[in-house]
Amino acid sequence: MSSWRRDFASGLVVLVPLIVILYILALFYNAIVRIPYVATLLEFPDQYAYLSEVFGFFVAIVIFLLLILSVGYLMRTTVGRLLESGLDAAMNKVPLVRVVYNASKLAVETALTGTEDLQKPVRLETWPGIRMTAFKTGKTTKDGREVIFMPTAPNITTGFVMEVDPEDIEETGEKVEEALTRVLSAGFAEQDHVDEFDIEVTEESGDGQVAADE
Repeated sequence: MSSWRRDFASGLVVLVPLIVILYILALFYNAIVRIPYVATLLEFPDQYAYLSEVFGFFVAIVIFLLLILSVGYLMRTTVGRLLESGLDAAMNKVPLVRVVYNASKLAVETALTGTEDLQKPVRLETWPGIRMTAFKTGKTTKDGREVIFMPTAPNITTGFVMEVDPEDIEETGEKVEEALTRVLSAGFAEQDHVDEFDIEVTEESGDGQVAADE
């Protein structure tokens, strides 16, 4: 991938979730202050008009927090889990929307819970010559195998839980955020790494071939 495309993808992954969150908050605030009962509470004399904006902001925040708690409680129920699964499935069917949706979801989850619970990323060779990104869970089985989670791309809320022998796991030395960005962007935000070779040119052989050593 060219440099400008990689930079564009990286910037998109960072900015789009923030823009979406701010846009949703702005829409929610405007909807709250237009509710008839709330609008009545926000009516102040002209000399105290600035209090209307301040009071409206705090009212919107309180209602927004109550809504979040209500939805969070609903997600603990069977109906809530079904609704979440249906929403994830619907969003991930639309090519561009699924990237924005999953990026926004990851941004919120990372901001609230952090990445401390995620172990360092690793690579697993699932087929000869093919490596896939996975994450250690910090758990081991009774027979000594490590339990790792391999997310799907770009929907990182699903994936595979595998029990793998430690010698089959390749350490990457990456940060959790770097590996998550690669998976979330379906690889488009991955930085290109060009191997450097020391080329030693020797005399041409009789058939015209040139020998080169790494």
